[in-house]
Amino acid sequence: MTDKIKEQIMAIRDSGKANMFDTKAVQYFANERDFYELVIFIEEHPSDYLHFITTGRD
Repeated sequence: MTDKIKEQIMAIRDSGKANMFDTKAVQYFANERDFYELVIFIEEHPSDYLHFITTGRD
């Protein structure tokens, strides 16, 4: 997981628009903000994404 993806996750989290466990909502709001790397990362590495949002570590 790159620092850019971590920053994008934090930006979506800080917006408060999505439950971070609702990956489809996170992808929707990420796409809205042109965070295409995050959209693809969640699609290709869902367990790594969930690990990061639950532990704060990659």
